[in-house]
Amino acid sequence: MAEKIISDKVLCYIVRDERLLVFRHVDYSYEEVGIQVPAGTVKQGEDPASAALREAREETGLSQFAIVRELGTVDYDTTPYRPEIQRRHVFQLSLGEDTPDRWASQEDNDGTGQPIRFECFWIPLEHGHVLQSGQGALLWRLFEK
Repeated sequence: MAEKIISDKVLCYIVRDERLLVFRHVDYSYEEVGIQVPAGTVKQGEDPASAALREAREETGLSQFAIVRELGTVDYDTTPYRPEIQRRHVFQLSLGEDTPDRWASQEDNDGTGQPIRFECFWIPLEHGHVLQSGQGALLWRLFEK
């Protein structure tokens, strides 16, 4: 078995009116990629909070995000998908602009020259258990006083 690499990632819990902002990949099935929150890699020299704001903007097409608080860090082993442990820095973000219930977005920087297409939408917080690959691991922190 290959040695596992550790990579720094961010997850963004964007909450409004007891709802969580999620997305699905338009070009892949739910079985392949599920429902996700904005997330991604912390670039070299970038702090996790800045990475969270950048990823939220890139994946949703929106811009008026603010960090509410850091909820913690959790490790996620991506085996058998790849030999990687993701050190996930989880943030709660607020959004200062209106959105429709659903909208299309895309991200152009996957390195293939093809855009990654998303459908963004809001789900009730209590449905957060549907998030793929352990992305809901710290949702419970949103309910702490």
